[in-house]
Amino acid sequence: MYESGLMIGHFEPLHLGQMRSILAAAGQAKTLHIIIMAHPAPHLDFDITLQDKARWLQMACADLPFIQIHTTHEIELPLHDSFVDVTINIPASNAKLQRLATALDLPADTVLFVAENHPLAQSDVYERLSIPVVTTPLQPEFDSYAIARNPVAHWSAIHPQARGDYTKTVAIVGGESSGKTTLVHKLANYYGASFALEMGRLYVGTDLGGSEVGLQYNDYGPIALQHAQAIRDAAANATAPVTIVDTDFVTTQAFCEEYEGRSHPFVAACIDEFRLDHTIMLDNNTPWIDDGMRSLGTPEARGRFERRLVDIFARHDIKPHMLISQITMRVISKRCCLSISMFMVDRRQGKNSDGKNSDNTKII
Repeated sequence: MYESGLMIGHFEPLHLGQMRSILAAAGQAKTLHIIIMAHPAPHLDFDITLQDKARWLQMACADLPFIQIHTTHEIELPLHDSFVDVTINIPASNAKLQRLATALDLPADTVLFVAENHPLAQSDVYERLSIPVVTTPLQPEFDSYAIARNPVAHWSAIHPQARGDYTKTVAIVGGESSGKTTLVHKLANYYGASFALEMGRLYVGTDLGGSEVGLQYNDYGPIALQHAQAIRDAAANATAPVTIVDTDFVTTQAFCEEYEGRSHPFVAACIDEFRLDHTIMLDNNTPWIDDGMRSLGTPEARGRFERRLVDIFARHDIKPHMLISQITMRVISKRCCLSISMFMVDRRQGKNSDGKNSDNTKII
């Protein structure tokens, strides 16, 4: 058993193979220090910070007090898609290791843990390093380079603590009785995805006794706040690369403007601060059903509310994918799946959710 161990990596994303290596190292050291570095070529579709990665590891190792997590912007590691023919700069490596040892006040007998196939584990290299090298077993079923390059394709390999930052939120919106909730459940089952239900309806049941007769302006802030938490919980427990959301903050704002005659600043802030990744808007192409919580049943009212949604989307520079033709729910479901699939492909190819490249060229 070593007194102290050191493990260094990008951990972007944290995956199960890395955790197995961490556990193997932790079993050989009384204290294991994990150093998280910034990734030199981060995936453009995911905004991952050092703090995100520290949180993943802190949460994963919360009950393992002998594992200590550290971050640094000062030391960088090169990125290799293969360890074949990699050249190690011994003086530079020793300088980096010494800086880490000094910063962490590591004991003199600290060892460096690396995978068996790592270039630092080669005999002509580790013999010249300032810190002894100890190897951990290979995890051949996990390719860190491939996982980092395409997290969606390797979803099952991503550690559960990191999945919330790699799932994409997809909102299903529309007017009253447009089939949103039914479609949300269909999509959640299709993708095996977690989901967040319409908070306004839940709030009426839990806080207003099941009737909107007591609904007032001051309720829209709590509705938006609870919806934000529900979305956060669904994403944090993501079971698929997409997380489905029943309605959004734009819809909450639209109801506030419809019923109260004014916008709610907190809801507006939620629209801007808690941006959802993709929005699909349904047309009013299903019969309106009076379930006791709906009041916009006339064609005029439904059309007015739909225009209000479009206006608020434009106000906040959100471009929803519109499903506007008179089609059946079965076809709507298929088109939603196609929209989500195209969205995921576009994101992997560096395009925006409105079908444009980063240079705003329209994709035909």
